Amino acid sequence: METFTLEILTPNGEIYNGQAISVVLPGEEGEFGVLAKHASLTTLLTTGVIDVEKEDKSVEAIVINWGVVQVDEEKVIILVEGAAAIRGANESEIANALDEAKKLISDIADSSSAIASVSAKIETAAQRLL
Repeated sequence: METFTLEILTPNGEIYNGQAISVVLPGEEGEFGVLAKHASLTTLLTTGVIDVEKEDKSVEAIVINWGVVQVDEEKVIILVEGAAAIRGANESEIANALDEAKKLISDIADSSSAIASVSAKIETAAQRLL
């Protein structure tokens, strides 16, 4: 399977930098997926979960508040205001990551339906890790 370089950056630093098979992004008009050799585009992202399928077929979930993505055939660069990766080596680290993600969305979400949707995705991502 072909891969592409994926970078996810915040004002506080890098959240992800590596190869990916696919990435699903929360666009303003709905979720959309990107694979290697995708047509070039630049668009805004809204509050939601970025799902990154890595080379080993595992999926990493990263919660964002908002941002912008630039896609070309070889690379995807995502700039976000705030992000929280749902990852950890043990249950305690995963629980801390979940708390950070929930705080991020509760600080910026302007509707309870947005919070509910993202919260459900966060819980699903956490279950994959356990």
